[in-house]
Amino acid sequence: MSVKRFKPLTPGLRFKVSNTFSELTTDKPEKSLMAPLSKSGGRNRDGRMTMRYIGGGHKRMYRLVDFRRDKHDVPATVQSVEYDPNRSAFIALLFYTDGEKRYILAPKGLKVGDQVMAGKKATPDTGNCMFLSDVPLGSSIHNIELRPGRGGQMVRSAGNSAVLAARDGLYAIIKLPSGETRMVLQSCTATIGTLSNEDHLLEISGKAGRSRWLGRRPRVRGVAMNPVDHPMGGGEGRASGGHPRSRKGIPSKGYKTRRGKRPSDRLIVKRRS
Repeated sequence: MSVKRFKPLTPGLRFKVSNTFSELTTDKPEKSLMAPLSKSGGRNRDGRMTMRYIGGGHKRMYRLVDFRRDKHDVPATVQSVEYDPNRSAFIALLFYTDGEKRYILAPKGLKVGDQVMAGKKATPDTGNCMFLSDVPLGSSIHNIELRPGRGGQMVRSAGNSAVLAARDGLYAIIKLPSGETRMVLQSCTATIGTLSNEDHLLEISGKAGRSRWLGRRPRVRGVAMNPVDHPMGGGEGRASGGHPRSRKGIPSKGYKTRRGKRPSDRLIVKRRS
């Protein structure tokens, strides 16, 4: 996995750093595993804008990714590793022995022709999905369930992985990429390995137009607004605008916004730093 720079033939290429996509094996997705994906433009069902700076962007189709990995003890062969416009990690197309096809999140090192499996018979190899009660201590895992059968919800972005640190009774203790240490039921599942596309954070778009392709509209600074539009607006000349805060007046530097006394807080062993 690597990135590439470009000769400054245009202003947009001068600072651009792009992915080489050397891990990908095809550019044609599986049509049977695709679904339409509509856009809201930041509007609710009444047509009113509820989220600003959203709109436009290239058309996309949603890839039906299998986060549950509930096809147990049936081996599958990796047919291709593909790009997914809806997430930062790559996805892999699996052909099961009974003829079914499914997409999964592609871990680093997974290649075409590799065999993967989910369930009790699975071994702790890259791409296999196992119950946390069967995963060896110290293993790197991703796509972790929070509740049994719900499907993986944690650690799903490019280059990320968590570590199974210990077990305590019914729970497995997992260290997450954020630094938080959390208890998860051992009856939940996780996939072995680190997710692909670890150089995603090194990419630089190079120009504002690429943000528009991704559906992001220009964001206006609060200090450039009028006092009626933002707490930091107004002033003569280039006034600083006062203390940094959001449009609704919530401070943005170190102010804690996490709701206290959640029922799930008892499962957090150590907070993220």
